[in-house]
Order: sequence, then C-alpha cells, then structure tokens
Amino acid sequence: MVDRVAGKVALVTGGASGLGKESALLFAREGARVVVTDINEEGGRAVAEEIGDAAIFLRHDVTREDQWIDAIRQTVDAFGGLHILLNSAGIGLTKTVEDIELEEWQRVHAINLDSVFLGCKHAIPEMAKSGGGSIVTISSVAGIVAGANMAAYNSSKAAVRHLSKSVALHCARKGYNIRSNSIHPAFIDTPILDRHKEKFGAEVALGKFARQIPLGRVGQPLEVAYAILYLASDESSFTTGAELVIDGGISAM
Repeated sequence: MVDRVAGKVALVTGGASGLGKESALLFAREGARVVVTDINEEGGRAVAEEIGDAAIFLRHDVTREDQWIDAIRQTVDAFGGLHILLNSAGIGLTKTVEDIELEEWQRVHAINLDSVFLGCKHAIPEMAKSGGGSIVTISSVAGIVAGANMAAYNSSKAAVRHLSKSVALHCARKGYNIRSNSIHPAFIDTPILDRHKEKFGAEVALGKFARQIPLGRVGQPLEVAYAILYLASDESSFTTGAELVIDGGISAM
C-alpha cells in the first residue's frame, strides 16, 4: 500500500528522534506533509531536511501553551490545514513514589501529560476546520501495567490513556469527525534506552529487556510507526477511544 495519508498534514511532536522521527518519515513516505517539532533543533531540522519540501521544522517546547498556539498557526500557514496530530514527545523516569522529588513529578507530567492536553485543546479547532482527522498519542505499556519504581511515568502514561478516550468522546459528540486513540509500546530500541545501553553495554541491556518480553526481543521503531500510521490514516475510520498495545505480549501475562 502507498499514499495511505496522501493529502494530509501531520504535526509530530518529539519528531527529532525515536518513534516521532520514525513516524514523521513514514508519514512523508505515505504522502503526508509533515511538521516536525522538538526542542532538539539539530535533530529536528535533520529529519525535516531528510523529508525535503514536504516538511518543515519548528522548535517547540510542548509544555508551553503559547508555543502550541504558534506551532499550530505555523502549520496551517505552511500547509493550509491540519489533519493528524501525533503526540510523541515524552520522557521517562525510574524512581519510586518515596524517592521522586515534587519537581521531578511535575516535570514528567508536564511533558508527558500536560503537553497532550495542550495539543488536543488547540489542534482540535483547526482539525475540525480541515474536515476532521486523527489524534494519536503515544502512551506506554506502563500506562496499563504498573511498576514499583515508575511512579510518575506510570501515572502520566495512564492519564494519557484516559485523556485520549475523553477527547475521542468529546469530538464524537461535537460531530467533528476527529478520532483520538493511544498507542502503548513496550521496550522499543529508541534513544530512551540509551542510558541503559551506556550503563550495561548495548547487547546486555537489550538482553535484559528482551527477557521480560514473551516474544523474546525488543521492538523496532518501524513496528510501532506502522501502527501509528494505521490510526492516523482513514483505514481506522471506525476506531476511536481505543488503545493499541504493541508490547510483545507483556500485558497478556
């Protein structure tokens, strides 16, 4: 299949690396024009340049409402509309509820959760003007299955799952033709695993993660990007308020 999102305009946060980058590149290959946003200017510009004329890069702190408003305005100015919002920006933190500091708790929720609220709030009106579309938010299997040492991350990703459902029901009630769904990956070989690779070595670190997964391996970014593409495209036109789990079987245990 080709041109699965042809004619659509996508805004991808956290697009400089990881799942955001992989999805931005895939959207472009499948016919979309893409706005890549990130605080990592060098990485984000490189992704936009790799795509070419069908992409632009915007520096974008997803915790700031003024920058969300500006990013969406520039998206519409550049490409004439907005049909796909991929909320990909996020951070991890491995700390227990006793160890985490309030400032750390607030930062994780600002980036992982508040950003999704702001993105949905300000993107929905423009998406409705454009005839509708799809909001895809990257949560995590950690938003479904908890861990003793992931208090803030679990909380933020579980909240994103339910926020995505609330957005879906709101848009359906208003008749906006906008769908909202969440993606729940497990361990994927992206830069979020780099600190573990640096600590243990890549082979050992990936092996540790693989032993926790029934399929026996870590996932690849493109495996998640294709799931995101499905939810972003019209192929999923009857799917809203759902979560798509891509975890190699972890949540089935």
